[in-house]
Amino acid sequence: MTSEAPTRAYRRLSVEERRSQLLDAALSLFAVRAPEDVSLDDVAETAGVSRPLVYRYFPGGKQQLYEAALRSAAEELEHCFAEPPDGPLTRRLSNALDRYLAFVDQHDAGFSALLQGGSVVETSRTTAIVDGVRRAAAEHILSHLHVSHPDISDPAVEEPSPRLRMTVRMWITSVEAASLIWLDEEKEPPLDELRDWLVEQFVACLVATAARDAPTEAVVRAAIALEPADGPMGSLARRVLPVVSDAAHLL
Repeated sequence: MTSEAPTRAYRRLSVEERRSQLLDAALSLFAVRAPEDVSLDDVAETAGVSRPLVYRYFPGGKQQLYEAALRSAAEELEHCFAEPPDGPLTRRLSNALDRYLAFVDQHDAGFSALLQGGSVVETSRTTAIVDGVRRAAAEHILSHLHVSHPDISDPAVEEPSPRLRMTVRMWITSVEAASLIWLDEEKEPPLDELRDWLVEQFVACLVATAARDAPTEAVVRAAIALEPADGPMGSLARRVLPVVSDAAHLL
């Protein structure tokens, strides 16, 4: 009686599947090490392939691989802010931040190298990729603000005002900074607290801008009308009012 040794099924990866495999390997390395400390040999070993195969897909070497990995990470981050236009603004923003902060948590030390620059392989192209993430995030958030006032017919608020655009982009920058500080502070406070705090910061920034900008005021009033009393805006209002209760002499 003869027995046949079991054979392992083998499936040749398509070009796109192989490329995705190599990018995943690179991202897993960039998540814990700076790009300049990652070699093509490291990527090949992590992916379980030969070094020439990595060069076959990325003939430009590590720079090309880094930029491709950065684009892949950028696309994932851009999708973090894509949220269905339903429900209160703060709930939509919380959902988006949950995805964004989960990405930061997953990529840990590599978040700075991937998205904040400071790498020896940084170029104008990589800078443009990172800036594209910020701009895409801003457009997503501005679209949520627009959804918050569908019944407003005033032409002045059909397009975000320059001040509102600046407020949103400033807040996105603060989210990035807070994410880096959170990593530096050994991931404290807990992610849910950080998320809620960032949502409150956004609300506070919006209100401050609304005090100077009529179109933003209309947007904020409409957004507040959709918020439940037990939601983030209600909670923030109840905690802030006692703090400013002694400010009557300033009025």
